[in-house]
Amino acid sequence: MSAAKIVLVDDDRNILTSVTMALEAEGFDVKTYNDGEAGLKGLQAQPADLAVLDIKMPRMDGMEVLTKLRETSHMPVIFLTSKDDEIDQLLGLKMGADDYITKPFSQRLLIERIRAILRRETLRNQPASAGDATKIMKRGELLLDDERHLCTWKAQEVPLTVTEYLLVKALASRPGHVKNRDALMDQAYGETIYVDDRTIDSHVKRIRKKFKVIDDDFNHIETVYGVGYRYKE
Repeated sequence: MSAAKIVLVDDDRNILTSVTMALEAEGFDVKTYNDGEAGLKGLQAQPADLAVLDIKMPRMDGMEVLTKLRETSHMPVIFLTSKDDEIDQLLGLKMGADDYITKPFSQRLLIERIRAILRRETLRNQPASAGDATKIMKRGELLLDDERHLCTWKAQEVPLTVTEYLLVKALASRPGHVKNRDALMDQAYGETIYVDDRTIDSHVKRIRKKFKVIDDDFNHIETVYGVGYRYKE
């Protein structure tokens, strides 16, 4: 099987160099560009399996690159954002990004996210096999399909990022039980990666909005003030 093609677009040459080395060590075929305009032209000339885009870049920012890409392509995109760019993160996800990772970031986390998204894309259009049923969780109107990282509510797809999917799964796996933010961080990011409490709160806020697009009465993810969150039984 040929190596997955990853395009990395960032104006920070240190990030381009270090991330390229890490991805190539994992067997990916990597192409880099140091501004948005060059990245867009490269992607239009030679489509990739996934693109990693910095949001703030000269000549053309990541948002503009994504907007133009989405005119002709559904290629998965991961955004790299600075820590406090919550508005950019919300806009990017609304425009069709698949996930975002805040700088400074763990290369291992980026690689895990890339693998998860590529696996989801590969499996999403394949017919389910009999063995896949064991990887499907049902909680009332909620269905989570681990193989495809697919979430549905009332039989309609909820377009969750990989991180959001893992958070919903962590909560829905034990309805009625409160999960504190540290436990949710561990399940969404891994035990060796630190993110602050506000990151989890931002994710939960976005998850609720996505469910409410389908069902305005959705209220199954409850806040337990001072502790964390739980999935209502």
